[in-house]
Amino acid sequence: LLTAKNRKLRLQFTQAHHNRTIEDGKNVAWSDESRFLLHHSDGRVRIWRQQHESMDPSCLLSPVQAGGGGVMVWGIFSWHTLGALVPIEHCVNATAYMSIVVDHVHPFMSTVYPSSDGYFQQDNAPYWFLEHDNEFTVLKWHPQSPDLNPTEHLWNVEEREIHIMDVQPTNLQQLRDAIMSTWTKISEECFQYLVESIPRRFRGVLKAKGGPTRY
Repeated sequence: LLTAKNRKLRLQFTQAHHNRTIEDGKNVAWSDESRFLLHHSDGRVRIWRQQHESMDPSCLLSPVQAGGGGVMVWGIFSWHTLGALVPIEHCVNATAYMSIVVDHVHPFMSTVYPSSDGYFQQDNAPYWFLEHDNEFTVLKWHPQSPDLNPTEHLWNVEEREIHIMDVQPTNLQQLRDAIMSTWTKISEECFQYLVESIPRRFRGVLKAKGGPTRY
């Protein structure tokens, strides 16, 4: 639910960044996490993705009450390349979670942006990133704006591809394998198009005065 306060903050954030161009977007490494759920009910298996939500600091992966459980993953990409997709398979706290993410951010940034001219987009940048600002710049992003984060649409691509698989996953290992496999098949055309949509996304939020958009 987009509260009046968040709507105002979204509008202010967008007004401050609305001049960003496609070229600006190419210098950003985009990241996000998502949880894919496996639900057993009435003899059928249903898979869906839990919508963008804040990390639970006590446990980032928990069983679904109705049975099945889920797989949480974190991914990173830029206009130039699709980065790592990291499964988070156990119950971990926020500190342990960040150690997993950090292990992949630094190599990605140093490889894709060797001149230290890249930006790392993070909804809630922890102190670790601020301490490494000489190596790359953390681009603080409004946390209640999944429509401004193109990674959100990569999760949608993942979900659609899994749903059209001839053999649907029936357990967590199969679901994890399907998620990892479909990630590697995302085309360059797809993720570059998403980065190039950033200016349109900002215009959409401005037009909606901070409200929800079609993205």
